[in-house]
Amino acid sequence: MKALVETKRILLRAFQDSDAEAAKRFWGDEEVMRYCLGATLHDKLPMTLKCYRDCHEAKGISVYAVVEKETGDVIGACGFNVTGELQEVELIYHFAKSSWGKGYATEAAKACLELARENGSVKRIHASVDPNNMDSHKILKKIGFVYAGTEWFEDTAQEESVYELRLS
Repeated sequence: MKALVETKRILLRAFQDSDAEAAKRFWGDEEVMRYCLGATLHDKLPMTLKCYRDCHEAKGISVYAVVEKETGDVIGACGFNVTGELQEVELIYHFAKSSWGKGYATEAAKACLELARENGSVKRIHASVDPNNMDSHKILKKIGFVYAGTEWFEDTAQEESVYELRLS
């Protein structure tokens, strides 16, 4: 499948059915997902991948597979949850533990911002972060997001930090 964005070390592409096994190492891992309502059940991963692929086909923007160029391995996911109109989307990223601390999340998030700018419809990107996820706070600040306060989230039953980036 064709890469949508390529950086020095990674490429982003739409998810394929064959990525379900790799997705177990991030979305299916309790430790990786501890700040995000826990791991996705492994048997639900193929549907998750299909939903993100369908979103890309329908809206031109979605959450993507992050592929390490050197190995060809899917090491994580990064991109945008689209819940309504494209003017406002949510940035998310999740990476396999073996990829932590290597700058991949920052590199992938920057690449996704490039996709959002190219899309032309996206005006505001937001991200919510568990107060205890210090690495995510650092990443968002590093790529230009601005702290916008806290907000109560029913799904996590807690106050979370909210960051935003305006593209227009």
